[in-house]
Formats: sequence, C-alpha cells, structure tokens
Amino acid sequence: MPRLSPNAPFLHPECEITDSRFGAYVEIGKGSRVAHSQFGDYSYCDRYADIANAQIGKFSNIAAFSRIGATDHPLHTAACHHFLYRSADYWDDTERDEAFFAHRKSRVAFIGHDTWIGAEAMIKPEVTLGHGAVVAAGAVVTKDVAPYTIVAGTPAKPLRLRQPPEIADRLIALAWWDWPHDALRAALTDFRSLPAEAFLRKYEARET
Repeated sequence: MPRLSPNAPFLHPECEITDSRFGAYVEIGKGSRVAHSQFGDYSYCDRYADIANAQIGKFSNIAAFSRIGATDHPLHTAACHHFLYRSADYWDDTERDEAFFAHRKSRVAFIGHDTWIGAEAMIKPEVTLGHGAVVAAGAVVTKDVAPYTIVAGTPAKPLRLRQPPEIADRLIALAWWDWPHDALRAALTDFRSLPAEAFLRKYEARET
C-alpha cells in the first residue's frame, strides 16, 4: 500500500498547519510550520521547513530547514519589534494590528512546478521561482528566478541553466506535471532513464 494518498496530506509529527490547503500526494516533514499557503499535487517539504504566504506548484522538492515567504518586520517606524503588531500579547487594552497582518499575507511567494529548494535556503516574500528552477542549499533568494535556472549564494545569483532554453520551453509546453497519476506511472521507466530531450521526443509525439 503506498504511503502517500490523493485524499489527505501525510503530516509527520509536530507540524503546525494554519489556514493552508494541500493537493494529492503531499508530504509535510516533521516539525514543519505551514501558514496561509497552498501545496500543489506531489509537492513535499522535509523536516523543519517554515513556509508562510506561499503558493507552491506541483512536484516541488523543498529540503529540510528551508524557509519560504519569510515574514518581515516594519522598518519605517521608530521600532521594528513585534509589540507594534502583536500588541495584545503585551497589554490588555490593545488589539493586534490586523492591517499589518493582512499586508504580510498579501505578499505571496510563488514556487513553480518541478522546483528544488535546497536545505536552509530562504525565499523572500513576493519572489517567483519559475518552473524547473533550483535553489542551492543556503541561498537567499531576493529576486525572481527564471524557469530551469539554478541559483546559489547570498543574495542568490544565477549559477547555470538546468536545461537549455529550447528544452525548458518544450518541457513547460509538455506540462507533464498535469498528467494523471496513472499516466505518470506508465511513463515512470522513461522518467528514470531518458535524458530530457529524448523524453520530449517520445512524449511530444503522443501529444500531437
């Protein structure tokens, strides 16, 4: 019997889940925190990931201790401490600054399909990772990443292409991440063994 299910996410112990939605075959690693986010089908995060205000595509691979949509503090005010917006934690005659929290939630990070985010990497709010992009371990991503591009460093910069542009465009057009579960199983041997271009030649012909 498969461990993962199309009906409910596989949540490891000690996860904290708030206002989030999960597609089929999703797995959330031990101790991870997910808030105000959406995971597409087959995506997963490993241990102690911290994900907020993020829209994650299908087949995203999110390594341990990574952070997506890292929340920030106000820098234009006299103080940046969270007593400004979590005021009710400190005084009984005040309330949370709901406008601040609404603004924070609106700054969504977008993670494309078939992406890989390395261990301890950070993706800042409002950043978009294109389909097929890869983020090296420990990188801090402050700007959008083009599809099928590998980035590394602090701040992250392009390292090299994962696939040539013409192959990347064809993979995006093929959109194998939208195939039904049975079709993925039927193509599993080819996914495992064929280089991307050979895979495209075989399956593009079936799409026409």
